[in-house]
Formats: sequence, C-alpha cells, structure tokens
Amino acid sequence: MAPGDDADADPADDAALDALLDAYALKDERRTGWQLRGVDEPESVAAHSWGVAYLVLTLGDRFREDLPGVDRDRALRLAVVHDVAEAETGDVATRAADVTADDDATGDAVDREAKVAAEREAMRDLAGPLPERVRDAWEAYEARNSPEAVLVKECDLLDTCLQALRYERGDRYDPERGDPDAFREYDDLDEFFATSEPRLRTDAGEELFASIRERYRAARDR
Repeated sequence: MAPGDDADADPADDAALDALLDAYALKDERRTGWQLRGVDEPESVAAHSWGVAYLVLTLGDRFREDLPGVDRDRALRLAVVHDVAEAETGDVATRAADVTADDDATGDAVDREAKVAAEREAMRDLAGPLPERVRDAWEAYEARNSPEAVLVKECDLLDTCLQALRYERGDRYDPERGDPDAFREYDDLDEFFATSEPRLRTDAGEELFASIRERYRAARDR
C-alpha cells in the first residue's frame, strides 16, 4: 500500500489533529463583553490569549517582587491555554455585579461552579489526545495557587483594560449596537475596569492598572 494511504494513518495522530481543529474555534469565538458594548469587530478569545501571553513575556519581570521565584516560561504555557476551554463552552462575560475581591468568584456560586464544571469537561475533549502538559497547564491556571498562575491572571485582567483603552481611543463601540442593559450601571467602557480592579492581587498589577485607567479616562473624557 502506498505511503499516505489511510491504512498508514496513526489513529492517535488523527485524534490529536481533531482536537487541535476543535481548539482553533477559539480564533472565531468573539469576546462577549465587547459584543455587549457594541464594539466594532471585537477581538476573539484567541487574540485575548495572545495579549495575555505577550504581557507575561514583556512585563513579567515587574512582578518578581510580588511573586518571587516566578517561572516566566511556565507562565507562558499557562497563558496560552488559560481560555482554551472556551473553544467549546463559549465566552461568558464577567459583570461588575458578580465580582468579589476573591479572584474570579461571582455573586452566584452555582453559576460559577457550573461554568468551571463545563470548562473542565471541555478540556477533557480538547486536551485528551494531546500531551499531558496541555491539561496540566490549564489545571494549574485554574488552581491559582502558583506564582505563575497569579501572574497570568494579573495579565489577563490588565489585557482587558488595555483593550478597553484601545477601543476607547479608536471610538470602536456604539451603545446602539450593543445590549442596552450593558450600559445600565456603567457608561462607556468603565465596567471593564470595575470588574478588573478588585481581582488584582499584586502591587505591580495595581500600579499598571492605575496607569492604564488614567490613560483610559483621558481618552474617554477628551
């Protein structure tokens, strides 16, 4: 039988490629929070994940005093996979009314537990045929008990604020295109800062957040 015939295919390779194709849906999954605000051509979840990884690479050293011993290369692995489950579950927007100071907790514990359970099930499908390091990196991020996971979460929050600043500077959103309820309590893109600030856990993160917010307010009020 000639090379390349189906009989020569490795079923394990087929399963891995199928899992990769499923994960690539992340490139088309739009970030729900921006859609609610009527952002023109909002970023995908995959684009957000790139932003988080880029912040880890470029700003990671600023967190060493807060997170001694942090392994930036390991943090990059966590950043790349931290939202990959959303390729199957979709993106769920975090609203200010649901945020408490203890990281990702929401006002509705049942919804939070259901979200985590759904994402864990999705990772069984998406990472099952792939090397264990993929699932391990995702689990490490979800646990939030390592300096690398904390760094990635800080960068996750800061990436959202930087993106809000870019959208504000570019006049990229229109309330008429969004959900009216999204503007009920917060004007402009203020809610993204309101949801991020209480979840920051490091001095470096808070300092960077303050700088980004100052630039955002200047753009908003121009």
